[in-house]
Amino acid sequence: MVEWQPVILSIKVALFSLAIVSILGVSSAYLMRRYEFTGKAALEALFTLPLVLPPVVTGFLLLLLIGKQGPIGRLLTDLFAVQIIFTPFAAVLAGTVVAFPLMYQSAKAAFQAVDNKLEDAARTLGASEWRVFWTITIPLAWPGLIAGLVLSFSRALGEFGATIMVAGNIPGKTQTIPLAIYFAAESNDLTTAGIYVLLISLLTFSLILWLNIWSKSRNKGLAAKGCTDA
Repeated sequence: MVEWQPVILSIKVALFSLAIVSILGVSSAYLMRRYEFTGKAALEALFTLPLVLPPVVTGFLLLLLIGKQGPIGRLLTDLFAVQIIFTPFAAVLAGTVVAFPLMYQSAKAAFQAVDNKLEDAARTLGASEWRVFWTITIPLAWPGLIAGLVLSFSRALGEFGATIMVAGNIPGKTQTIPLAIYFAAESNDLTTAGIYVLLISLLTFSLILWLNIWSKSRNKGLAAKGCTDA
């Protein structure tokens, strides 16, 4: 029998993770583009590390940090009597960490494609950095940022290895779609596993299909506008 709780939880986890990585990824990419400092290369390597590490390794590192004996975990327990491990928030944290590199790389590429001369011209006319960011940089980088958001959501939605390490597989509490698929298959309930696979595949396929259609439509619109202006 298919339970809808893993589907609902997965979407919630992916949305919360997306909200976090959209802020952290965009701001980090913008600052890394704007400023040069010692250790920048090492920090960029750290940002992209979850992209190349096995998710289980990423989850284990998170477990060392937020587990009961981890520095962050003990601090939260001692100060606020809060435990992150094996809670839905742990699943959000896992999704955020694994999705962050995709958002960061997409935002970085989008910002690098923005013509610096346009930003410099706005500053020359007296615009503040905040206004330049929102009125010049973001509108020009928007297509790349949209792609990053779609990819990040899809990545968080399908996260398995890091999630099971820090959130576990608690039905009704921390069981997401990938976890439900794995344990349904382990129980030889291939029908249930297949339905979950179909659901998550359709959802991610629909998002990527929309992104491709939107990108092509936007490019055609820009091309038509360019011909009209010419």
